Amino acid sequence: MLPGWNIIASYAHIDAKVTKDNDLPIGSRLANVAPNTASLWTTYELQEGNLKGLGFGLGVFFADDRPGYSYEPPEFKLPSYTRVDAAVSYKRDNWKIGLNVRNLFDKKYYETHQGSDIVYPGAPFTVIGSFSINF
Repeated sequence: MLPGWNIIASYAHIDAKVTKDNDLPIGSRLANVAPNTASLWTTYELQEGNLKGLGFGLGVFFADDRPGYSYEPPEFKLPSYTRVDAAVSYKRDNWKIGLNVRNLFDKKYYETHQGSDIVYPGAPFTVIGSFSINF
């Protein structure tokens, strides 16, 4: 890659099924467990010139559908979603200032649930500012 360019990628496949239990049906998927998740995050920081230390980041996160609990209707599941995040920062000497944006396109999604009647939505478009000093 280029100097100042970083890429972080991840993928997980989880085949979480009940194999032995006194209450849950054998073979059923575990609630809230996405069979597939993936993410890709890339950042680039300028290495020279007047804007040396200026950085940008962009990332994508995906989670597959997640089933409900075995006692719920079999058709209940949280739908899959893809979320995009972004960042901009400026680093000089021992300090750094930054803005991180989560859910860049304000997509409505659900992160988890405690049953079909208690579902937790993901955070909407969110901007977080930061300032740090390294000693």
